Amino acid sequence: MNPTRIALIGDRSTAVRAHERIPQIASRYDDVDLHWLPTAELVPAEVTAFDGVWVVPGSPYADEARVVDAIHAARTGGAPLLGTCGGYQHMVLEFARNVVGVAARHAESPVAGEAGAHEAGDGDAGGAPASTALITELACSLKGRSGQVDVVPGSRAAAALGERSFERFHCSFGLTAADAEPLVAAGLVLSGTSPEGEPRVVELPGDAFWLGTAFQPELADAQPHAVVDGFVTAARGRARRRLAERLAESPAAGVGAGLGATAGR
Repeated sequence: MNPTRIALIGDRSTAVRAHERIPQIASRYDDVDLHWLPTAELVPAEVTAFDGVWVVPGSPYADEARVVDAIHAARTGGAPLLGTCGGYQHMVLEFARNVVGVAARHAESPVAGEAGAHEAGDGDAGGAPASTALITELACSLKGRSGQVDVVPGSRAAAALGERSFERFHCSFGLTAADAEPLVAAGLVLSGTSPEGEPRVVELPGDAFWLGTAFQPELADAQPHAVVDGFVTAARGRARRRLAERLAESPAAGVGAGLGATAGR
């Protein structure tokens, strides 16, 4: 069996419940091979070697800059990308810096965020403005709470969640509807919101899987959560395409392709 190799970007800790749940969830898939990538040791350009990239909860990360650079590499490289809770927040930061051209930072880690937009970003901004906090402390913390998510029909989120979902959160920071306006103007889709209209799910249009959730699907009672299942399906598709490409180049390249190590689980 050709393994589906998924990179987990985050600083693994027994204190983070989602980190304990992820290997259990992955065990439901007999072809998924997990690889934990601590942020301080992360080589951003190498994440595209994986079939899928999951930026997991647990921020502030040991190396925020590497996380954002890895998200940039995954997005521009077409790798299926899922961000949950802190991962979602940093996907928003990457989009703001490299597409919108805003020198956005996370209010939780102001020093690490001061670098601003990448010079090689793919946005069309002429110059980076002064650094500003984009991911800010929520007026009403969602830590340890459950809440309703209203989903935009026809979106990628709707394919997984339907028109309305009730999810578990564990965050005190996030993106506000007001701060999201320039990102939406640049192409970001707010595909899930609270009943009051605050962002809860973001995605990008197109075929590539790019989805971030403010909630933690890892904490759902029923597993695998539909969002995780959609991500794994996309990663499997990438794994199949890569195998087909290798076989087309050299039939011998497929020999032993199904022998993947599972020690990362």
